[in-house]
Amino acid sequence: MRGILPAMGMIFVGRRLDAAEQQRLLADHSLTADLVHGGSGPDLDLDKAWHAIHYLLAGEAWETTAGAGEAILGGEPLGSEVGYGPARLLGPEQVRAIAAGLEPVTVETLRSRYDTAALGAAHVYPDIWDDDEEFDTYLAPYFDELRSFYLAAAGAGQAVLLAVV
Repeated sequence: MRGILPAMGMIFVGRRLDAAEQQRLLADHSLTADLVHGGSGPDLDLDKAWHAIHYLLAGEAWETTAGAGEAILGGEPLGSEVGYGPARLLGPEQVRAIAAGLEPVTVETLRSRYDTAALGAAHVYPDIWDDDEEFDTYLAPYFDELRSFYLAAAGAGQAVLLAVV
């Protein structure tokens, strides 16, 4: 966890789930909050960079696109509110598709899509995208973590639980 910005506001977290954990969660949605908030912490924490990374991957502020565009806002809602809406679950096949979509995407790919005016016009959270330095110091390192997270989960045949808390 980077902690560049204060830990307040909408923070994105992800947890990798093996087949047994996924089955328990599907059988009992009440486990969702414990998986999101409890234990040793999330496997992935994108802090507040999540929305800008989603925008750069999907080309939309709130819509998803197949593959890499589902990495942050994709999945099926599961259980009740865990912060800002319910958590979302991606099965192993979806995780593999997202990883395949992320694999060819590099920091340079995202940098070529980074447009501070477009981020502002799309009201991408948080409203801090007014200079290019934010990309290098904040977004790029978190994108690398997101990419590694999905490639590892796909390689292990895991599901992924996502939430904005």
